[in-house]
Amino acid sequence: MGMCPICNGFRTMTPACPNCNGSMENNGREADFYDDYSPYMPIDQMKLEDGYPTDFSKEECPHLFKCPNCGSSQVFLINE
Repeated sequence: MGMCPICNGFRTMTPACPNCNGSMENNGREADFYDDYSPYMPIDQMKLEDGYPTDFSKEECPHLFKCPNCGSSQVFLINE
């Protein structure tokens, strides 16, 4: 199993918003927003259920980024 550099604080990422070109902020793993208990479930189990077919096999971590300027959000797959 890989290790996500953003989850583990090895790297930060501030992509440009596709709508307003502002800096988007990392809101964490997308799976953490599914329900009340998802942040406490095993990461590999959530990867099998999250709807991204390659995140488990290619060791990618889906992160939700949101723009504080316009409210736009986007998921980025981070290589582990």
